[in-house]
Amino acid sequence: MWRCAVMLCAVVVLAGCQSTHQELLAKGYPPAFADGFDDGCSSGRQAAGVISGEFRKNVPRYLKVREYAEGWEDGFRQCKAMRENEELRDYKDNHWDDRERAWQHEKDRDAARAYRSQ
Repeated sequence: MWRCAVMLCAVVVLAGCQSTHQELLAKGYPPAFADGFDDGCSSGRQAAGVISGEFRKNVPRYLKVREYAEGWEDGFRQCKAMRENEELRDYKDNHWDDRERAWQHEKDRDAARAYRSQ
């Protein structure tokens, strides 16, 4: 139930009135950064295996405009990682049994204890 609520919130945020490009501009990012982020994000989704994603990179602009290049790199990394995390979560939800979930929970708890004791 909790996962459904999180997914619903993500959909509402992503489907809001503003695009990511507009949101970045509203937060004060330069237009070149926002353009690069959009292109990099599309490329990152494509690299992670999304069929509808397409590789986009304005190479001359990437090489000459630092803000575009930074935006492209950020968008690529974030969107690729987000898609890969979705795939991993879907795999776990559909293929892990209770024993595997319990083992992962135990492993995470032990790691948290180890980090706290440092």
